[in-house]
Amino acid sequence: MVVLIGRMSRYLALLVLCGCVWAESPPPERYLQDAISLHQKGDFDGAIASYRAYLKLRPEAVDARSNLGAALAHQGRYEEAIAEYKLALRHGAGNPGVLLNLGLAYYKSGQFTEAAREFGKAREAQPENQQALILLADCRLRLGENKEVIRLLTPLEQSRPDDLGVAYMLGTALVRDQQPERGQVLIERILKNGESAEARLLLGTTKMIVADYAGARTDLQRAVELNPKLPDVYSYYGLALLRTGDTTGASDAFRKELQSNPNDFTSNLQLGALERQDQENEKALEYLERALRLRPGDPGARFQIAAAHLALGKMEQARVELEQLVGDHPEFPEAHVTLATIYYRLKRKADGDRERGIAERLEAERQAKQPAQAVKAGAAKNSP
Repeated sequence: MVVLIGRMSRYLALLVLCGCVWAESPPPERYLQDAISLHQKGDFDGAIASYRAYLKLRPEAVDARSNLGAALAHQGRYEEAIAEYKLALRHGAGNPGVLLNLGLAYYKSGQFTEAAREFGKAREAQPENQQALILLADCRLRLGENKEVIRLLTPLEQSRPDDLGVAYMLGTALVRDQQPERGQVLIERILKNGESAEARLLLGTTKMIVADYAGARTDLQRAVELNPKLPDVYSYYGLALLRTGDTTGASDAFRKELQSNPNDFTSNLQLGALERQDQENEKALEYLERALRLRPGDPGARFQIAAAHLALGKMEQARVELEQLVGDHPEFPEAHVTLATIYYRLKRKADGDRERGIAERLEAERQAKQPAQAVKAGAAKNSP
């Protein structure tokens, strides 16, 4: 009996001790207060730990989970941030702030298609949110959807004529959409505020469109000198160098773009093509597959990937890829030529003849259009 009482006494003492520990545990709000304080001080590791401790007790807290996502994103842990924002949206469906943050996490990780989707949702929830509109337009520009950028930004540019950032983005879309005359108006507006890398980049891309590659090279070189960190500046400078025969300089320019912007589509695509020309097909595929992830379905990236697979002896894989490509883009002569080559190697002469015939017709149509384009380009070059 004495032994039993002794054991019970020890058990009761343990319960009392545990009760004290429980009583001293901070309430959930203390974790949240600590998390916010640490977040504001820049202690992101501590903030993340405190947010997670709080969310174990309050998993439905939308703001806290969104803050956790922001802290993770600040550390470059974008996939974790995206997961937290998605969880936040389960409890706060349609929350425009969370949608915007989710879009930013996708944007910073180079997932521009997904980012555009979330920015679009944020804008639907808050039509007056100009940040969501500008970020959406930026995504569309990076995805090469120039007409959509023009549609989104034209009303905003009219209401904010002094916003040079909007003018630059809209001008870029207009130039890339083969509307250099409209783009020139915005270029001149930017130039009135003094020489800038943005204006020189726009001038250079305008000259690229009218095939004035030497002039474009001069403008783009100046843009690089003024601001080597400007997005796309080395990318377009590389294109100008490529068009003027300097492949080594072009390769260096594309690599410099990727140092600061690894998710630049043009630099990934062009470096992949250059590596393929040098018979470095495995290296080429790394760049080309990244380019395709940035712009899913892009015909140029798909063609280069198929050509690299063919060079690596993966003929059947290349055949399937090219058949799908010409089905989606029947106007692509190079794809028809390469597919014809594969058919001939596979002893499918009739299919090869058909593809070669299509390629010859498309090339003849392209040649017929060139004189008119040359006249238009000459007029643009000679315009003041």
